[in-house]
Amino acid sequence: MEEKIAPNCATMTEEPPAVVPTENATSKEKKKKRRRRLGDRADGRRLRTLAPAARISPYIMKIRSDSQNHFEDEIDITDIEPYIRELRARGYKNIGLLHILIAAYVRTVAQRPGINRFIAGNKVFARNHIEVVMTIKKKMSTTAPDTTMKCIFEPTDTVFDIYEKWNAVALAAIGDGSDTSFDKTAKLVNLIPGFLMKFAINFLRGLDYIGLLPRALTKVSPFHGSMVITSMGSLGIGPIYHHLYDFGNLPIFLSYGKKYTRYIIDEEGNAHKRNFVGFRVVTDERICDGYYYASAFKTLLHIIKNPRILECPPEKVVEDID
Repeated sequence: MEEKIAPNCATMTEEPPAVVPTENATSKEKKKKRRRRLGDRADGRRLRTLAPAARISPYIMKIRSDSQNHFEDEIDITDIEPYIRELRARGYKNIGLLHILIAAYVRTVAQRPGINRFIAGNKVFARNHIEVVMTIKKKMSTTAPDTTMKCIFEPTDTVFDIYEKWNAVALAAIGDGSDTSFDKTAKLVNLIPGFLMKFAINFLRGLDYIGLLPRALTKVSPFHGSMVITSMGSLGIGPIYHHLYDFGNLPIFLSYGKKYTRYIIDEEGNAHKRNFVGFRVVTDERICDGYYYASAFKTLLHIIKNPRILECPPEKVVEDID
């Protein structure tokens, strides 16, 4: 097996983010001293210093399907494709655009933690972890079953950490054909008789509302997490707008599509062939305002356009407000 070559972070400098952060960085000592308080959940801590309007909005817009905003853009991958080939030559043989996108999202959360909030029980929470969810086919066939994988990341993870963690979870989900934790949980739920199923789901919804749903369930639930990402490109189509689920607490759904080519005309009238991938995002507008979301998307695109940033941990991780 080819040895993987890591970067020399001592000689690598990170370009500044597109927008200056709006949060106050909290020291590592303060984060270590933070204790779970009344009103916190197993998967997140309640935010108590939000502006009054932000605290009221979950009571006005009670469900996620009432609170969806849609955003679309495209990524010029012409210069990213050679970089991916370089990483494969350095030993990361299965790395692809998916890993770059997830790593860029994780790094964005490290600088804009507000996009990792969620709504539960009409309250706003800061999530304790970065949890990325993806529904995958065990085989590329119309009759093959779906399964769901969830990978937990740290804000300090590099693209190489993302690669190792994601591939390990994906291999466990589809590698040997055995059931994932999600599959096993779904089978247990399916043992409930149909006439009791509605009661059981409402009971789980009630536990989730008051913050008592066990962490063991939220860890395997595809409806609880930081973001769902889906590749429509693997199906040969463009990106879609995917709705958010009212069950659970997922605030962001990102879909990206197949590669396409377009010619760009420069100022001198010369045509240049460029490759693009379109993406579409559906967000829960209650977790942060439009200015914050715009800042986060600019940061995300800046990182994707400069993927070498992701080879080293961030110089600073910004913690969300109290």
